[in-house]
Amino acid sequence: MLNPKLKLNPKIFNSDVEQIPIRKGFGQGLLQAGETDNNVVGLCADLTESTQMNLFADKFPERFVQVGVAEQNLATIASGMAAMGKIPFCSSYAMFSPGRNWEQIRTTITYNDRPVKIVGSHSGVSVGPDGGTHQALEDIALMRVMPNMDVISPCDAIEAKKATLALVKTGKPAYLRLVREKTPVITTEETPFNINKAEIFWIPDVGIAQAGIIVTGGLMHRALLAAKELELEGIKTKVMNLSSIKPIDKNAVVALAKETKAIVTLEEHQVAGGMGSAVAETLSQNFPVPIEFLGIQDKFGQSGTPDELIEHYGMGKDSIKEAVKKVLKRKI
Repeated sequence: MLNPKLKLNPKIFNSDVEQIPIRKGFGQGLLQAGETDNNVVGLCADLTESTQMNLFADKFPERFVQVGVAEQNLATIASGMAAMGKIPFCSSYAMFSPGRNWEQIRTTITYNDRPVKIVGSHSGVSVGPDGGTHQALEDIALMRVMPNMDVISPCDAIEAKKATLALVKTGKPAYLRLVREKTPVITTEETPFNINKAEIFWIPDVGIAQAGIIVTGGLMHRALLAAKELELEGIKTKVMNLSSIKPIDKNAVVALAKETKAIVTLEEHQVAGGMGSAVAETLSQNFPVPIEFLGIQDKFGQSGTPDELIEHYGMGKDSIKEAVKKVLKRKI
């Protein structure tokens, strides 16, 4: 059942559950941040409407810079503004930022520990028909390896808004990962959100969970559907929302592994170097258990509808259920 302590959306399992692009939550959060803190500024690489930064740009044109198709400049200008006391949010497609300007982010932002917030929209295969060239499947790995860099991947639009507001106050560089497609609204305004804090969204009706499913980003709804069906089949699970990939909530991840002795990770990203790798690194040092990794298995994306691609690459509801059953067979 849904964890009653978290006040999640009661319509999650309804056919008419509201669906909103996660990037829209970022746009709303940045607008609110701009209204409460004059140091918040926005920069974009010619994709203002696509990344939903247009809300901020329209309200605060004097605090917005349209850099154009120049992602390296996007990072370096933002770093300079941060050095002068501003809190820059710079947005583009994730394939271009951090994909195209990784070295500038490393050298001018994280090396100098400047509090720039890099917003990578249109990540994962759910970009759809744009195809493999525009589907960022490596960005979590690129960003979490950098010293000083936080990496946040919200599960829905409401959490993206909360994450944006929270990042204003960290005083650190951060990467905020967003997907383009509409996704079901999982949380509510009352659902708690804190950077470096994972939450358990699904718990067994009774008894102890046999496996833990750890999810980041826009695939959470599919994980919850899988958990509900597994419960009906007599398989009890817990589903964790790990929106903060770095810093990772080590205590929560280890506690879930100790309880279940079996973990499945789910992310719209390459399995190598992604959230699942971060979980595996944590557990290998603290409490090793069998893990099944769901995500992109060392392949590029391709054109297709978002739903087709999620299924094709093994991240759909049935694939999640199969992974849970597979990891249960590996339990010691």
